[in-house]
Amino acid sequence: MTAGTPATDAEPAATAGDATAAWRRTRARVDWAHTGAYEVTGPVVPATDGFTAWCEGPVRRRDPVRAERLRSAYTLARADAASRAPFTFGLLAGWQRLVLGTADAPFRTGDAHAKNGRERYPLTPHTRADLARCLRDSDEPGLPLPARAARTYLDVAFHHPFPDGNGRAALLALTFVLARDGVVLDEVGPLQTTRYADDPDGAADLAVLVGILARATVRRAARPRPRPDSHRAPTKTAAVSTR
Repeated sequence: MTAGTPATDAEPAATAGDATAAWRRTRARVDWAHTGAYEVTGPVVPATDGFTAWCEGPVRRRDPVRAERLRSAYTLARADAASRAPFTFGLLAGWQRLVLGTADAPFRTGDAHAKNGRERYPLTPHTRADLARCLRDSDEPGLPLPARAARTYLDVAFHHPFPDGNGRAALLALTFVLARDGVVLDEVGPLQTTRYADDPDGAADLAVLVGILARATVRRAARPRPRPDSHRAPTKTAAVSTR
């Protein structure tokens, strides 16, 4: 699913499988400690905040209200990260209230569907507790930060906790996990691709991509910035006679 697309309103397909169960199997198959992702440690301070730039660029052009809500949710997520808050559903729901502009963002009360009904996310007595365990795992010791961030993104996406806005919730979750360790990306556009629950290679590739984006952020932030007057036209100097 893409991170900005509502995914629960599609009519269910007759052959739609249990995507959450497929994701749990995929999650267990991936060797998260050895995905090939670059190891990244904070602080990583970008020249430009990529999430904010995404909101102010393509999101605002599409829907200014959506952009403002996302920026507000991102501001709260960054504040929660700075306070080193434990990652809980309550934290996620707090951001989602701002994303959706609603007074509350409760856990869904029935099955959900995405990708035009090709994926189904059943609601079981264990769904909420399973997600809670996954969110706690976002701080698992011994795993590279890009792997933890990528896995958390997919955990939220494939547990699909909300009736709407789960892609946005997943992206906020990824940025929170990174920011909690002092890492902020300077672009998030490459993360906006469809993900599948039964794709372990794709899951590992997402971890690799997060590491690449973090390393690129470090490299670009280290470039010398032009001085404010560096683009001005040269000042003409009067010629001085030597006679």
